[in-house]
Amino acid sequence: MDISAQSAARILLIEDDERLAQLVADALHKANYAVTVCGDGLAGEALMRQEPFDLVLLDGHLPGKDGFDVLRDTRRDFAGRIVMLTARDDDIDQVLGLEGGADDYITKPVAPRVLLARLKALLRRDALPAAHPVGEALHFGPLTLLPQSRELRLHGEPVALTTAEYELLNFLAQRAGQVVSRDDIMQGLRGLEFDGLDRAIDARISRLRRKIGDDAQAPVRIKTVRGQGYLFAID
Repeated sequence: MDISAQSAARILLIEDDERLAQLVADALHKANYAVTVCGDGLAGEALMRQEPFDLVLLDGHLPGKDGFDVLRDTRRDFAGRIVMLTARDDDIDQVLGLEGGADDYITKPVAPRVLLARLKALLRRDALPAAHPVGEALHFGPLTLLPQSRELRLHGEPVALTTAEYELLNFLAQRAGQVVSRDDIMQGLRGLEFDGLDRAIDARISRLRRKIGDDAQAPVRIKTVRGQGYLFAID
């Protein structure tokens, strides 16, 4: 089902609760987004592979194929944002979603204005020009960050990063040697204040450490400064 609107952003809503899907779609439509609604996991995954959506709102429990399985199977190839929108509020489910590559995890029920604020922050981030000169490579030992192509290389080999992972790594690397609080990160990447409960930052840091070969127990590159935040270490 397509709900058309003139907008630079196309959103795919994969939600099997028809009443909720209509409410969310109406809110998105009023905000001038072009919305496609799908109620099945398999069909939704097919749409993600066929159409250039800017953002996908993905329910965790779906007929046809579970939303977490859809996330796992599409994250590497899907270039847009993926936001989990689910009634599963357990910490384990949130960590699984975020570590699986979700750009955000929102539990239902959620107020429409809060949902819109979260989505706008993600989409606005994609639309902003680079805050630092493109083409200026950043080198940290075996790590090389290439802002122009939004790539990370480890010992000269490319490292696969999601959009959210790259943005967080770039945010920290541009502030190498400085302690950056979770609130700084939330404000810089989402435009939201850290409420002390959001697990997205911690989960993403954990995933980045694995990808760059940083020891989770004794990290030397992305260090946790207890009670303050994170420090991207300079050689």
